[in-house]
This record gives sequence, C-alpha cells and structure tokens, in this order.
Amino acid sequence: MTDSQSGPILQTVTPIAHDLGAFTVRRAIPSPRLKMVGPFIFVDEFGPAKLDAGQAMDVRPHPHINLATVTWLFEGAIDHRDSLGTYATIRSGQVNLMTAGTGIVHSERSPQTEREGGPSLYGMQTWLALPDGKEEIAPAFESRSGLPLVEGHGARARVIMGTLWGQTAPTTQYAETIYAEILLDAGSAIPIDAEADERAVMLVGGEARIDGVALELYELTVLAPGVPLKLTSGGGGRVMLLGGEHFASPRHIWWNFVSSSKERIEHAALEWRAGNFPKVPGDEAEFIPLPDGRPKIVSYP
Repeated sequence: MTDSQSGPILQTVTPIAHDLGAFTVRRAIPSPRLKMVGPFIFVDEFGPAKLDAGQAMDVRPHPHINLATVTWLFEGAIDHRDSLGTYATIRSGQVNLMTAGTGIVHSERSPQTEREGGPSLYGMQTWLALPDGKEEIAPAFESRSGLPLVEGHGARARVIMGTLWGQTAPTTQYAETIYAEILLDAGSAIPIDAEADERAVMLVGGEARIDGVALELYELTVLAPGVPLKLTSGGGGRVMLLGGEHFASPRHIWWNFVSSSKERIEHAALEWRAGNFPKVPGDEAEFIPLPDGRPKIVSYP
C-alpha cells in the first residue's frame, strides 16, 4: 500500500490474493490501513477464470448480520439461495443485493447447467455496512436488471447503485452509495463525479489512468475527495467505481459479521455455533462452521 500527499490519489491498496486452485480471489478491504470507502467495508474481486469441466464454485451456507452483500458479475453465473427461501441465478448485467439485517444465511454455487463444460467466474463481491438505526432491519433480497447505462466519448458506464452522471439506479440504498462498472474503449474518457464523500476505483481489466496517473491492475485506488477527475484509457479497460457517504460511527468486523456492536458479533457467533440461525431451503445438508477460538474483532476506526 502507498500513500499520496497530493494529486488525485490519496492511497492505493494492493489486495491480498487467495489462490483457491480453480480461481483467484483478491481482497482489497478489509485492510490494515484502509478502514472503509463510504459504506463499503469488504471488497473482493475474483477471476477471470474458466474452470475445468466438472469443477465449480461451491460456497456452503453461512451467516451474515448488520450488512448488505452486493454481487456483480462480468462473466458467468451463480446460483444464490438464502434462508428467506430465495432462489435466484445471478448473471452478468444484473445486481443482486442481499440485506442481512437481523440475520440471514445464504449459499453461492455454480449452476448445474454450467458445471459440465466448466463454469466461467469473473466479478465482484462487496459488503456494505448498514448505517446507524438500520443495522437490525428485516432481512431482504432483491435482483435488479436494466440498470442505467451512460455512454459517450468511447466509454460506457453501468450505474449499479446510487446516482452518477445524472442517472440513478433503482437498487435500494441504506446509506448514500455510488457503485458503477465502467468500460473504456481505446482513446476514451469519462468524468468521475466529485459529490461522494469517499471514492475509489479498481482496474479489473485492461489499462486506465485517473487524471493521467496509471492504475495498477486489481489495486484499490482511493481518490481525493471533492475533486472532479477524469478516467481515461489508451488501449481499453474495465474499471469499478465505488464509494459513498463517510461513516462517522465505528464498525466492527469478524468472519462474516459486521456491526457497530462487538457484543452483537459475539452473540451472532454463539448463535451460529449453536445452530440457531435459519436453514437455507434446498441447501440444508452443508454449512461453513464457525472458525475456532474467540472472535478477533477488527474495529473501524
């Protein structure tokens, strides 16, 4: 990770890469020196990967509290099941928002139809901390397609959450959030709005520059606040833009749990170990066990 004292970049975070054999997951936050970017408290990028025939992604049922997960795919498909009884296949171009609130359990697996030929996996998995007063809302799930597309100067930006370039996505927001996928043709440019409290970009394919500064592939690049910037590409690229309102009150994170209360996380851990969370209909046979030992809770700030 590096810090910048001036210019468009506050700091960059090199993600920790986890080689899962069939594909790689790159985790940018949580990071020792970067607390959050707006409501985003967890940012994973995975792929691109083409799995061998018969291989699959199989994330067994596991719990969440006091957060919302956002799944966005560039390629491939994922079957989502949760303890609300939801069954949905996530595909490129649609956003799936799962709100944990008081507690939810879900699984993510490659669809059966993808397994014979070998699934493709390429996308983003992010978590949003829920703001004060909304952490214990009822669990919910929504899938949105037909999201606003902004085009011009060789760039195409899909607004996944929030308002950007004068377009607003229909996806539910609990705190002010911006999230977009930007596709840049060779020689293209797009302005990056300055209104959000906190902003970051991640180059996930090709090449791009922010106000002339080259972005490194898969690094999370935190942008200076309040400054209009320009994203450009000489040869073409794919960039994720994310951020939103600053969280003034602290958030704590351990395993799959996020909360403003350490005690709430500890209680959720005990409840999962005791088997008191609801089951996932259609995926009841397996689950991810609680890690051994007392929760080592990380606090932000």
